Amino acid sequence: MPLQNRVDPFGAIHAVPERGLFTGNRGIIHAPETKTLLKKRWALQAWIICVCKFRDVRREPMGRNRPGGKAGWTELFFLDEVTALAAGHRPCFFCRREQASDFVRRFGEAFGIAQPRAPMVDKRLHKQRLASGGRPPIVAVDKLTELPDGAMVADDAKVYAVRGGKALRWSFAGYDEPVGLDCLAGRPLSLITPATTLLVLRQGYEPVWHATAEA
Repeated sequence: MPLQNRVDPFGAIHAVPERGLFTGNRGIIHAPETKTLLKKRWALQAWIICVCKFRDVRREPMGRNRPGGKAGWTELFFLDEVTALAAGHRPCFFCRREQASDFVRRFGEAFGIAQPRAPMVDKRLHKQRLASGGRPPIVAVDKLTELPDGAMVADDAKVYAVRGGKALRWSFAGYDEPVGLDCLAGRPLSLITPATTLLVLRQGYEPVWHATAEA
């Protein structure tokens, strides 16, 4: 039975078979005895995106991964980096230092900060993440062309990623065939990628997409 550690673009955590390309965490939010989530959905403001394989590190998902048999950070999984960014996560400085440095540098460029630091990013993101109480703004269909590639919008429970002037419907298994942005006309659309992340994407940060988006 799948563990409840798969994250959707809204930042909600589910139990589904698909794992995805990336892992990450929000601190310790599980009970290792039962491998189930606690009531809280984050333990710190630094929500990160990690690679699933790093050096010779081996972890037991939602187990006891700290010295002395203590619970380590709770492993969460994402379809791809685009999904993780929409959920309010950002690259990890330990296992994805190059991407994390690039993300924070572009954050500094977007906000005019000469010496940007990861905690500055985390503080802004935490106010905007839907899973931590942020409210998604409404976006008009005619404004979708102004969004950077990698932005995600939602029509109720249906989520779409913007790429190359098209909309790709998201699922835990991957993306559907792209459709024209005008196909979303007449629907109330919410912009679910945090505003801070959108600015970083506009500055040229290139997230990793699932292979189904390349089809």
